[in-house]
Amino acid sequence: MRAVQISVFLENKAGRLAEVTGILAEADVNIRALALADTSDFGVLRLIVNDNQKAVTALKNRGFTIGETDVVAVEVEDRPGGLHRILDILNKAGVNVEYMYAFVQQSGNNAVMIFRFDNIDEAVNILQANNLTVINGSKVYTL
Repeated sequence: MRAVQISVFLENKAGRLAEVTGILAEADVNIRALALADTSDFGVLRLIVNDNQKAVTALKNRGFTIGETDVVAVEVEDRPGGLHRILDILNKAGVNVEYMYAFVQQSGNNAVMIFRFDNIDEAVNILQANNLTVINGSKVYTL
């Protein structure tokens, strides 16, 4: 039920993000979801891509520092309160959401969110026990 997210650590300077996307384009890697967090000196680009191995190899070969992290893709009702319902369930169960970001595409009539939890196994069990759809990693890469 997990998906693997690639984190790219980069200096916060003009053109660096375009360099990453150019490398991925040359490697024929499609970005499915992304989030960028930054400070004045550096940033962390978090990516879900269609081919992790090609992305990691291409970026490492060009000198980028890469990390891989397990995340969870969850279908969220695409209506007011849809995300709140999930966050409320997790909060009541004591599960911490470290961060989250939106996926590029919907799954059926639902939005898809990528979550990083402090306890992934517990979070997945709680989500499934509440009849929420957790999308398998292999499917996430092809959405």
